[in-house]
Amino acid sequence: MKDDMKSLYYLNKYLLKYKWYLIFGILFIICSNLFAVYMPEIIDQAADKISAHFENKNNNDLINKDEIWNSGIYLCLVYLSLALLKGVFLFFTRQTIIVMSRLIEYDLKNEIFDKYQSLSLSFYKKNNTGDLLNRISEDVTKVRMYLGPAIMYTINVCLLFILVITFMIRKNPELTFYVLTPLPILSYIIYRISSTINKKSEITQKQQSALSTFVQESFSGIRVLKSYNRESYFNKSFAEETEYYKKASLNLAYVNAFFTPAIVLLIGLSTLLTIYIGGIKTINGEIDYGDIVQFIFYINMLTWPIASLGWVTSLIQRAAASQKRINEFLDQEEKIINKKHAHTLEEISELSFNKVSFTYPDTGIKALENISFKIKKGQSLGIIGRTGSGKSTIGNLICRLYDIESGSIEINKENIGNIDINNLRSKTGYVPQDVFLFSDTISSNISFGLEHSPINENPIVNAAKTAFIHNEITKFPESYNTKIGERGITLSGGQKQRISIARAIIKKPDILILDDCLSAVDTEAEEQILKNLQPLMDASISIIIGHRVSSIMKADHIIVLDKGIIIEEGNHNNLIQKNGYYAEIHKKQLLEKKED
Repeated sequence: MKDDMKSLYYLNKYLLKYKWYLIFGILFIICSNLFAVYMPEIIDQAADKISAHFENKNNNDLINKDEIWNSGIYLCLVYLSLALLKGVFLFFTRQTIIVMSRLIEYDLKNEIFDKYQSLSLSFYKKNNTGDLLNRISEDVTKVRMYLGPAIMYTINVCLLFILVITFMIRKNPELTFYVLTPLPILSYIIYRISSTINKKSEITQKQQSALSTFVQESFSGIRVLKSYNRESYFNKSFAEETEYYKKASLNLAYVNAFFTPAIVLLIGLSTLLTIYIGGIKTINGEIDYGDIVQFIFYINMLTWPIASLGWVTSLIQRAAASQKRINEFLDQEEKIINKKHAHTLEEISELSFNKVSFTYPDTGIKALENISFKIKKGQSLGIIGRTGSGKSTIGNLICRLYDIESGSIEINKENIGNIDINNLRSKTGYVPQDVFLFSDTISSNISFGLEHSPINENPIVNAAKTAFIHNEITKFPESYNTKIGERGITLSGGQKQRISIARAIIKKPDILILDDCLSAVDTEAEEQILKNLQPLMDASISIIIGHRVSSIMKADHIIVLDKGIIIEEGNHNNLIQKNGYYAEIHKKQLLEKKED
C-alpha cells in the first residue's frame, strides 16, 4: 500500500506548477472555517439570553422586552453575516482548488497522450487499446478526484478540527476530553480499512480496463462478429465481464458503506456524552446552557467532515491505484530516441541497408538477417517473398518505427539514427499493409499527411486521380466531403487502399513505400495506378513491397526474401532467367491469371 501511495508523489510537480491555486485555496478554507466556528458562539449568546430571560421571569424581575428583541435581531444579523461570509469563502475555495484539479487533469491527459505518441510499435503490440483508453480516461478522472475534492476536504477537516478543538478546550477542557473519546476508535477503523479499499480499488480498475478492451474489440470487429453470427456469444461474454466488474464494484462499495454509519454512530455517541456530562456540569454550575448548545453545534460541525474521511480515504486509495497504473506507462522507456542534435535533410537522394539484422523485441522473432541493398533517387526497389519473410519489416525500419540490432541504415550516407525522426518521416510517404482510415471526410483522410490543410481541393483531387480513386469518390453523395465510418468501414478494401495511397503521395515524398497496398485491387487498376505513380517514382526513392510479381516487375532492382534472408536479387529479366523462386511465382501467377 505504501508503494501505491508513493505513486502520488508524481503529481507533486503539478501541485508546484499550480501552487498559487493551492495556497489561496488553503487561505480561503481557513477564512471559511473561522467564520463557521464563530457561528456557535452566537448560538451560545442567544441561548444565554433566553435562559436569562426565563430565570428573570421566574424570579418576577422586571423584563426589558425591547432589549431582548434588539439583542435577538442583532444576534440573528451577526449569525447571517457569518454564514454569508462562510459561503463566499467556500465558493472561492472551490474556484481555486477544484479549478486546480481540472487544470492538472488537462495537463496529465496531454502528458499521457504525448507519451503514447512517442512509444514504439512494440508497446502497442503488448498493450491492448481498451487498457490504454482506460488509463487516460477513467484513471485520470480518479486522480482528479484526489487533486480536487480529496485535497479540499482533507485540508478542511484538518483545519476545522484544529479550530473546533481549540474553541472547545477554551470553553471547557474536561468536557472536550469526554466528547473526543470516540475519535481514537474512528482513527483505528480508518487505518484498518484503508488497505482493503486500496486492494479492492485496484481489482475494480483492472476489471474496468478488461471491460473497456472487450467493448472496443467488439465494436471494431462488428463486421466479423455479425458475419459469424456470434452476437449471442458476445452478449453472454459481455454479461460475464460486467458480472465480474459488478462483483468487484460491490465489494468495494460494501467496504465504503461501512465508514459513514460507523462515523455517524461515533458522532452520535459524542453528542450523548455532551448532553449527559454537560448536563451534570450545568447542574453543578460549572457551565451554562449555552455552552452545551455550543458543544452540540461543534460536534455536528465535525459530523460531515469526519464522516467524509471514509469517502476521502477511498478517493485517495483509488487515485493511488490509478496513478500507479498511469506511472507504469509514463515510466516506459522510449526505445526510438530522437537525438537532441539530430540532423535534418533538405532532400533524400540515397538509401542503403548494410548487413542489417533485426529481431522483433516483443516476440523475439528474427525478421531480417544481413540485408544489404542501395537505392538512389529516381530508382525503385521491389521486395517479394512469402508471408512472414520480413518484407514489411524493411518498411518499418526505414520509417524508424523500430531500431535495428546490427548493421546500419544510411540515408545520404548518414546513419539513420543521427537524422531527426520528424524530418525523416515528413519526407516519407508510407502506405502500410494494414490500411487505416480515420472517421472523417475523404478529403481530410487524403490530406492527413500535410502539415497544413490545402487552400483548395486541387492537390487532394490530383492525388486521388493518381491513386485511381477520383471517379469513385465523385459518385458519393457528398463527393470529397463524404464522411467514412470508423476505420473506413463504409468503403471497400480496394477503395481504402487507394485513398491510403493518395494520402501518401499528396505530400510528394522523397521516399515512397508501398507495402502490399494493391492487393485488394484488380490487375488492370494496379497497372493504371503504377503508371500514374511513375512521374512521382522518377523523382523519389520508391520501395514496392508485394506478393504479386505484377506489382514489382518494373522495379529497377528486386530482392526476394525468405525467412529474413535475401535468396535472390536482380531485375525482372535476370530473375526469370535464374529459374528460381521468383520465376516459379511468376509462372504460377500467370497460370492463375489465364484461368481467371
